[in-house]
Amino acid sequence: MNYRHAFHAGNFADLVKHAGLLRLMATLTKAPGPLTVIDTHAGRGLYDLSGAEAQRSGEAEAGIAQLMKAADLPAAFGPLRAAVNKLNNSGPTKLYPGSPRLIADTLRKKDSYIACELRGEEHAALRMALKGRTGVETLCADGYETAVSRCPPKGAVLVLIDPPFERPDDYTRIVATLKAIGRRNRDAVVMIWLPIKDLQTFDHFLNEAQDTGIGPLLVGECRMRPLNDPMKMNGCALVTARAPADFAASMEEMCRWTAQTLGQNGQGRVSTLS
Repeated sequence: MNYRHAFHAGNFADLVKHAGLLRLMATLTKAPGPLTVIDTHAGRGLYDLSGAEAQRSGEAEAGIAQLMKAADLPAAFGPLRAAVNKLNNSGPTKLYPGSPRLIADTLRKKDSYIACELRGEEHAALRMALKGRTGVETLCADGYETAVSRCPPKGAVLVLIDPPFERPDDYTRIVATLKAIGRRNRDAVVMIWLPIKDLQTFDHFLNEAQDTGIGPLLVGECRMRPLNDPMKMNGCALVTARAPADFAASMEEMCRWTAQTLGQNGQGRVSTLS
């Protein structure tokens, strides 16, 4: 599969992922020490929702456009709506920030961010999107390898693993990376985004992730529709290792609102695996 996120920017999965990311960043940047953030599959960092790709898919219209005008929006989505409003100067939502832009805008002077993007064209766009940012490094490199090799052995670390799942070994490499990071830094927080197509694949991954021994896993599921067709992306999940204590309540708000408001007989739920 030749994946291009420009077709999917601002869709329901981005809403859950980016609201969760901002919630983690808000908590982790309250600590006095520096924070290292590593993004394994950063993408281009900024997306034009008026472009041909977004207009063709219509996913942004069914996602971020609905969030921006929602009257009953949970507090957990407040930072994401504020970030999108700021990017668009409180006007129509024509631009959408990817995780690199959201992270870079949240960093303190003492923090650092390593954004990895293996595709040359996407990496070039990423460099432009983050040009001139202090403490930010972009790499056209394998994000899984970089996450392990550049993860400091001590101190606060957040690793975002968000692959496009176009390779058959993505699930295996996520598990291996999770295990290696858990051994390298006992304080590292790892947030993994996953599509939900069928329960067999999802449950198998959760079992493998548990076996890494990294510690408690907070699992937020946003099921947009019943899992009747494994060929469709029926939902998404955020699996967070060593999540802060206050993250579960926000995660539940995000998953439930998205599934129930934007889905078709959708369901959102949160569980903990120890």
